[in-house]
Amino acid sequence: MGRKLTKAEKARRAAAHPDRPGEECEAPPGDWSPEVNRGRCEAKGDCVAVCPYDVFEVRRIDEGEYRALPFLTRMKVWVHGKRTAYTPNAGACRACGLCAVACPEHAIRLVRMRA
Repeated sequence: MGRKLTKAEKARRAAAHPDRPGEECEAPPGDWSPEVNRGRCEAKGDCVAVCPYDVFEVRRIDEGEYRALPFLTRMKVWVHGKRTAYTPNAGACRACGLCAVACPEHAIRLVRMRA
């Protein structure tokens, strides 16, 4: 197993990804929002590492939200310590798409909030 990448290395790799969605950090804040698929997220934190706008945090899932998940999704979240990515600062998103391509589980997508 290789060495762990630094935050800067993760960001450079994500920035060079050919499938990077969004508007490469040029969208006005609030035009786009990252959406996290709880069934895929494994709380590895690459989204936190690459986001230049501090949109993400990884923390324990809210109990009500956990109970509302389908059974198999609850089991997956439980296996990962009931931790998942959240977007407390989603309004700061500039649609650079780094989070979407950095996530090893492909658990993040950018959603256009307004045109």
